[in-house]
Amino acid sequence: MSSVQIVPLRSPVHAEVVVPGSKSITNRALVLAALGTGVTQVRGALWSDDTEVMVKALVTLGFTVGVEQDPDEPANRTIAVTGLGGVIPAAGTPEAPLPVYVGLAGTAARFLTAMVCLGQGSYRIWGTARMHERPQAPLFEALRGLGYRIDDSDGRLPAVVHGAGPRPGRVAVSADHSSQFASALLLAARAGQWTVDVHGGEDDELPYVEMTRSLLRAFPQGGGAFVVEPDASSASYFVGGEWLLNQSPATAGSTVKVRHWPRTGWQIDAELPRYLPPPPELSRERHLADAILTTIALAPFAARPTLFTELGRLRVQECERVVAMRTELTKCGGRVEETGDTLLVHPGPLHGADIDTHGDHRVAMCFGMLGLAVPGILIRDAEVVNKTFPNFFIKLSDPPPAGLGAGLVRDEARQFVRTET
Repeated sequence: MSSVQIVPLRSPVHAEVVVPGSKSITNRALVLAALGTGVTQVRGALWSDDTEVMVKALVTLGFTVGVEQDPDEPANRTIAVTGLGGVIPAAGTPEAPLPVYVGLAGTAARFLTAMVCLGQGSYRIWGTARMHERPQAPLFEALRGLGYRIDDSDGRLPAVVHGAGPRPGRVAVSADHSSQFASALLLAARAGQWTVDVHGGEDDELPYVEMTRSLLRAFPQGGGAFVVEPDASSASYFVGGEWLLNQSPATAGSTVKVRHWPRTGWQIDAELPRYLPPPPELSRERHLADAILTTIALAPFAARPTLFTELGRLRVQECERVVAMRTELTKCGGRVEETGDTLLVHPGPLHGADIDTHGDHRVAMCFGMLGLAVPGILIRDAEVVNKTFPNFFIKLSDPPPAGLGAGLVRDEARQFVRTET
């Protein structure tokens, strides 16, 4: 496992960063392309652990998928998928189900579980140990309600899905535990001849359901081209980084812009600039999604304490994110109080520390952002960023204007990489 230490900037920086495509949009688009007809080119698609596992799964299922480099962003690809009108080409048998690996990608796990119901045969959906801990039961129950057989492990993966092709019917699904259950059904509904009624769900999950519905309206079902906009959650570290750098006299006047800022309204984290500086109270259910982690990391630099509320959803994601953020900020000298599903973060100076990423890409990037201003931040297991933003640290270290020009010391031997500041 690699480690990365960030060397803070010592003078103002002026940068315009290209951020890779949205993971959420990319994986939805790949499913829609496979279930459509003809060849669809998904341009600006994110190429990371989560999207690569989706592409490999589609190939496992028998789809023809072509992947080409993106001319503007190394972490993007143009992905061409040949859709077969709802037909799933490959399948296994009940005795030997076709294994479909989903890694730690919640979108792949949920979307593919619904999609393979349209096949004619059996499929074993499986992933990492952490993925096997995450809930799946509401999706399994909804699919059973449509007449499909699911052999599961206590409402979790691994599970064997027995496809039976389209089965016209109506099903209700709750978004209380995850919007991905509803999105999985909506993405496959046209091909499966399903009517999907979504109920429940907190405000934090419903924007992702609306993203899915918007994609269904905008996506070229008969082939063509679809462009993925940049990932707003990934962009949050650069918007947050600009605000952070302007809190220090040494780097005041810095400007860090994100090229092609998301404008569709599909990504709730595109609202982040409204919440800088962090306000007195910020909710995971009403204000931001993954970018609330960005604001938690920045809160020690605010003028007053910030109360982060309704954080329960963070506990069942890539790691127990509430505990992870409290633990790692405390290591850095932050004063953080956890009460129920809230965190109260007090203003105060931070110092360097060895950061445990808890296997979570967002934790790694939050503290990587802090390293722009806090000396001595060392990110353990830095490669976890490959899940959604493989070249994140390159963006921090590349010279302006394409990067921020931060210094990096990489790997356990503290190999010197770059110190332009």
